[in-house]
Amino acid sequence: MKNIITIIILLLIVSFCFAEETTQDSTTIQPKITFLELGSKTCIPCRQMEKVLESVSAKYGDQIEVIFHDVKENKKIATKYKIKMIPTQVFLDENGKEIHRHVGFYPEEKIDEFLQKQGLKIIPTQKLE
Repeated sequence: MKNIITIIILLLIVSFCFAEETTQDSTTIQPKITFLELGSKTCIPCRQMEKVLESVSAKYGDQIEVIFHDVKENKKIATKYKIKMIPTQVFLDENGKEIHRHVGFYPEEKIDEFLQKQGLKIIPTQKLE
């Protein structure tokens, strides 16, 4: 009987330690930069930005969160960010403070320059053989 109680106590201790360890590892990574693309699905330069957004998101992974807002459908977001022309790109730091803004088509190379100055690193891609 004592052996069974001892085993149960040991199992409880081990399971408690394991559960605590896994919860510490499952924390989410907060992006360093939030990239807001404020435009419209019908605007030609905005549509040209779609591939840029996809590429930037893929290149920088968890370091950046890329969000598209259609300001014709969501006028509140247009008012919040004082959008006068589209597309407009707004970059926010991890505290939600605006750190950079650009109006018009924004070439990917220029976005890369800005993001790398902010400390973001391009994630190397793995090639399938």
